[in-house]
Amino acid sequence: MTTPARLRTEAVTIGYGGDPVVRDLSITLADGQVTTIVGPNGCGKSTLLRTMSRLLKPTSGQVLLDGESIHDLHTRDVARTMALLPQSPIAPDGLLVRDLVGRGRHPHQRWFSQWSPEDERIVDLALEMTDTAGLRDRPLDQLSGGQRQRAWIAMTLAQDTDLLLLDEPTTYLDLAHQVEVLDLVTRLNRERGRTVVMVLHDLNLAARYSDTIAVMKDGVLVTQGNPTEVFTPAMLAETFGLDADVLTDPRTGLPIIVPTSSADSVELSPDADKKELADAPNS
Repeated sequence: MTTPARLRTEAVTIGYGGDPVVRDLSITLADGQVTTIVGPNGCGKSTLLRTMSRLLKPTSGQVLLDGESIHDLHTRDVARTMALLPQSPIAPDGLLVRDLVGRGRHPHQRWFSQWSPEDERIVDLALEMTDTAGLRDRPLDQLSGGQRQRAWIAMTLAQDTDLLLLDEPTTYLDLAHQVEVLDLVTRLNRERGRTVVMVLHDLNLAARYSDTIAVMKDGVLVTQGNPTEVFTPAMLAETFGLDADVLTDPRTGLPIIVPTSSADSVELSPDADKKELADAPNS
């Protein structure tokens, strides 16, 4: 049985006035899954994500949300369905964390019905889920990079949408916090049914936390499938110019990418070791 799709693109081409950044790209994002877009720097990943979120309009082709062209839908209706965490979000100086997260509730409010107990409950839940409740009264610009990123994720969660688009959600985070954030993404998907589309650079994290991997290069879709199908030495060499072994994690059965290095093949013989010692200057 085919998994239904609420979000897809049909032959989209996207440019900024010069050569297209994305060319004639069609992709279907399966509902209820975590799909991660990977690819070399500059291949159009973030541009595609911004186009799917309605921030950019393709020069040709279309983005379909629930079967309708996303540019034919009202902005508020899209914002109630889909939330985007951009790669480098910007907030006014001095904005408090609780006010930032509260902005996620704007699509659900009307002029005659402002802040409600339900808004407060959802904001508190978003702060709790991202471990930022203790930061709620702190100015955003006084936080560390990792704390700021978690606050932005909390704002995205407060928008309370079925679709989450996350552009490098682990930016500025150390490895432990990267895992925490991606564990949170997994819980949102598994326990709350959120459909997630994200861009990641770390291929091993992408393999671990994704149902589907979409690989881009030079503005086109190279391949799409589950991590085991997609991450092969041949794909890594052709797409990323990366010479790597692909091993299997004995606990999860998922692929682990181990780059090879020319240093791996350099071995000194015992005689060479002795010669290096003999040639070394006396201390």
